[in-house]
Amino acid sequence: MSGTLAHWAELERTLLSPVWGRIFPLIVERGEGAYLFDVEGRRYLDFTSGIGVTNTGHAHPRVVQAVQEQAAKLLHGQVNIARHTPLLRLAERLRDITPPGLDQFFFSNSGAEAVEASIKLARHATGRTNIIAFQGSFHGRTVGTMSLTSSKTVYRVGYQPLMAGVFFAPFPYAYRYGWDEATAVDFALKELKFILKTQTAPEETAAILVEPVLGEGGYVPAPRAFLEGLREIADHYGILLIADEVQTGFGRTGTWFAVEHSDVVPDILVMAKGIASGLPLSGIAARPELMAKWKVGTHGGTYGGNVVAAAAAIATVDVIKEEDLLANARERGAQLMEALRALQRDHPVIGDVRGVGLMVASEFTHPDGTPATEVAKATVKAAFERGLLLLTCGPWDNTIRWIPPLVVTQEQMAEALRIFSEALAVGEATAR
Repeated sequence: MSGTLAHWAELERTLLSPVWGRIFPLIVERGEGAYLFDVEGRRYLDFTSGIGVTNTGHAHPRVVQAVQEQAAKLLHGQVNIARHTPLLRLAERLRDITPPGLDQFFFSNSGAEAVEASIKLARHATGRTNIIAFQGSFHGRTVGTMSLTSSKTVYRVGYQPLMAGVFFAPFPYAYRYGWDEATAVDFALKELKFILKTQTAPEETAAILVEPVLGEGGYVPAPRAFLEGLREIADHYGILLIADEVQTGFGRTGTWFAVEHSDVVPDILVMAKGIASGLPLSGIAARPELMAKWKVGTHGGTYGGNVVAAAAAIATVDVIKEEDLLANARERGAQLMEALRALQRDHPVIGDVRGVGLMVASEFTHPDGTPATEVAKATVKAAFERGLLLLTCGPWDNTIRWIPPLVVTQEQMAEALRIFSEALAVGEATAR
C-alpha cells in the first residue's frame, strides 16, 4: 500500500488537522508551469495558482535555480543580527517596481503578518487608533486581521470579540446592488464620509485599508473613481491609505500592482503571495518619512525576510520582467473575459463576468438574483473531474474565480475554457 493514493489519503486522514478545508481529493507530487501532477501521475491544469501565489508557474527553472544556489550558501540570517545581501538586492528590485515614493520596505512571512505590520505602522505614525476597512474584505486570520475581514463569517466565528477600533464601509460592488458603477461608487464614498461623521472621527482614524480588487469577497475590482475618492478623503483628513495588494500584486492584474490602474499612490502598500513564487515572504512598502515614525524595535520577527525566500523573490521579479508576463496577463485575461462573456450569453446562470488581467470572476445567480451556489460548486467539481482546478469565492461561494499563472499560454487557456464549458453544462444539469 505504501506510495499509493490510498496510503497517502490514510496519512492525511489520521495525521493532519481537519481544520484545513478540503476543496479537492487531490494529493500532488510535483508541479510544472501551469500544471500539477498527483501521486498517480494525473495532470491538472492549475487555475488556482495556490490562491494567487505561483504567478511564475510551478517550479519555474529560474526560481528553482535561485533557491538551490542560495540554499547552498545560507539558509537563515536573522535580519536584526545580519543584513544579508539577497534582502538588499530584493529591496532594490522592489524600489524599481513599486509606486513612486514607496521605496522603503519591511519584510514578514505571510500576508496576514504584513497587514498587521501596516496597521501597526499607521497607528504609530499617526498617533490614532481606528481603522476603516470594507464590506467583503479579506485581510487574514490572525486576531488583528480577522478583525479587519468581513468576506465570510466562517473566518471570525467562535473568535469574537476581536480587536476594537475597526469600522466597515460599503465597497462599490455594483452587481450585488443592481446598480451601475457610478451609482455604486457615489454611494460607497458617501457612506464612508457618513461613517467619519457618525462612528469614527477623522482625528481618531489612522488608516483606510482597501483591496484594489476584492479577493475572497468576490473578485470585484475597485473602480478608478472609488480609489481616487478614497485618496481625496484620506488626504483631506490626514488619514493614511493602505492598499492590500497581497493577492493583486506582482502582475496578477496585468500591472505590477493593481493601484497602477488608477494612478492612485497609497501611503502603505502590502504585498505577499506572488512575491516569491511559493516561498513564504511578504512585506510592506512606504515612504521613508513614514517609516521613520516607527519606533526602532517595536516590530520584527525571527524569519521575516528569509534569505532563501528573498533569493526566490529576486528571481520572480526578474522572470516577470524578462518574460514580459505583465503583457501576457493582459492578453490572456482578455482572451478569458471574451470567452466567458460568450458563454454568459448562452448560460444566463452566469450573471456577471468581471475582472482585470488574470484576476477574473464569473458570478452565478438564479433568474431572481439569488446566488446559484449549487451550480457554481457543481461546475467546479465537474471541472476537477476533467482535469481543471478552479476555486469559488464570495460570501455565498457562488463566484468562480480564475487565477491561472501568468505564464499560461493561449492554448492552455483555450483548453481550460473547453473544460469549463463542459463542466458548466454538467453543473447546470446537476443543480436542476
